[in-house]
Amino acid sequence: MAFPANRLRRLRRNETLRTLVRETRLTPEALVYPLFICPGTGIRKEVRSMPGVFNLSVDEAVKEVRATRALGVLSVILFGLPEKKDEVATGAWAEDGIVQRAARAIKSEVRDVVVMGDVCLCEYMSHGHCGIVKAEAQSFEAQSLGAAAAAPPATTEYEIVNDASLELLARTSVSLARSGVDIIAPSDMMDGRVGAIRTALDKAGFENTPILSYAAKFSSGFYGPFREAADSAPQFGDRRSYQMDPANVREAMREIELDIEEGADMIMVKPAMPYLDVIAAARERFDLPLAAYQVSGEYAMIEAAARNQWIDRERVMMESLLCIRRAGASMILTYYAKEAAKLLA
Repeated sequence: MAFPANRLRRLRRNETLRTLVRETRLTPEALVYPLFICPGTGIRKEVRSMPGVFNLSVDEAVKEVRATRALGVLSVILFGLPEKKDEVATGAWAEDGIVQRAARAIKSEVRDVVVMGDVCLCEYMSHGHCGIVKAEAQSFEAQSLGAAAAAPPATTEYEIVNDASLELLARTSVSLARSGVDIIAPSDMMDGRVGAIRTALDKAGFENTPILSYAAKFSSGFYGPFREAADSAPQFGDRRSYQMDPANVREAMREIELDIEEGADMIMVKPAMPYLDVIAAARERFDLPLAAYQVSGEYAMIEAAARNQWIDRERVMMESLLCIRRAGASMILTYYAKEAAKLLA
């Protein structure tokens, strides 16, 4: 029946009614808190472009995880800032790497927390790309992994070599699993990396370690603040030859499908809010747990607008997370995890 018999506002009259019929619910358990781990002790350095986000030494990261876990956020994902960088990302796969040390400390001191390890090489490469550069590929194949080669100058042609990079990604994944990381999360966008990582994990005895694949990671302008936080900006060129074209949703479905075929246990879309249609399409098509990453640029825009008093910060923060969840995300990686959990409590 039509108006006046049909009045949808009846169930909106007060918060109790609205809560009763709410279709989408946000809980702390659905949030994943990203942490940037740096060398040193007692370090808590705020990221200039991300107010409220910090580079943390291992001891400070443990404190942060303990506080976040007490609020009901069960999962964190770790990104590392190594002591030094080279052309074969040694800091990513070294047994005493910065993320490996953080994972061991967190798992030994905080109970019942899921530690995810981001698997990418950009933070650890001297050139800031997510794989081996073609100019270095022959050197990599001919020499030991500890060897170094000069990065090509910005004026030369360059190519990120896919297959040679897979060995480093697999080696990094096994190293993280050995350190206690519960979930391996490759974000490099090399073709075939999920299969290579799955094979390496199984061979090393980590057949029960799941893979959360950044299956549809777009080449986005929203990553800028992250690159400051992780010191991972490319020294030449950009990442458009391996990260996805923002124009393509059907290709995103192909990327996800291929990663599932290779053994991904969970999938991710990144960024989140500008790609809600991709999240919704992935949720409609695939039955795996689906993550979405509310990236640094999304966070920074909310913070900047709030500081100029153009928006209600808490309201927009919570609305943005709810919308990502409504689009179909099972879990949300967000720098607001800690604050959102406080409000949800």
